[in-house]
Amino acid sequence: MSKARNTIEFTAWGRYALFTDPLTRVGGEKRSYHFPTYEALKGIAKSIYWKPSFIWIIDEVRVMKRVRTQTKGVRPIKFSGGNDLSIYTFLTGDPDPETSVPGVKYQVRAHFEWNKHRPELAQDRNEHKHYQIAARMLERGGRQDVFLGTRDCQAYVAPCEFGSGDGDYDSDGEHELGVMFHGFDYPDEIGRPELATRFWRPTIKNGRIRFLRPEDCPLRKVVHAMTPKYFGIGTNVLDVATEVQGAEPLT
Repeated sequence: MSKARNTIEFTAWGRYALFTDPLTRVGGEKRSYHFPTYEALKGIAKSIYWKPSFIWIIDEVRVMKRVRTQTKGVRPIKFSGGNDLSIYTFLTGDPDPETSVPGVKYQVRAHFEWNKHRPELAQDRNEHKHYQIAARMLERGGRQDVFLGTRDCQAYVAPCEFGSGDGDYDSDGEHELGVMFHGFDYPDEIGRPELATRFWRPTIKNGRIRFLRPEDCPLRKVVHAMTPKYFGIGTNVLDVATEVQGAEPLT
């Protein structure tokens, strides 16, 4: 079955991942959830290709390798200067049979939708051209650096067919994961001058997590007031027709 022209499917992998649980960040300590958060995967999609004209919606993730945790001492920079000592608990995994490199691996399906709270960018809503650029950037490994949760965890991406191949959790059944951080509500995406956090209660079934849409998350908390940055075609945003002009076609 062919994909919609606003949908991409990709594999993301790396040696380590750190999908931060906000409750473990007190005092600089960080501990990873065992599975990716919506916000972390949205960040990967934005690193592949993003413009303020649209919003990436993460549909589903498939965990390909069985994960284990690894604790390491790190020396983050303090705001007051110098370094501190903190304990970070990362995700990693057994060596990949193809590359012999340990780490984590995920398949992701995502699609983009127009940001209706950006009327000044209405002329940039060309689905075909945005899809062409997104697919091309995915083939090249992303437009920006890719990370699995935090900058400490460099990652790589490549196109894939979602659901292909064998995963280590394919026959593990269904498990509830409890209350988990979903993502942030930014003012330019919700139409209100505030930043908020979202939480939900996901279920993983045979290695797959199907995400709720942001507006459907049952738990939400306002963090603080925030106003969106202005974007305008010809000022700080390049029109997509100009971006795609002269680029080689996808095969």
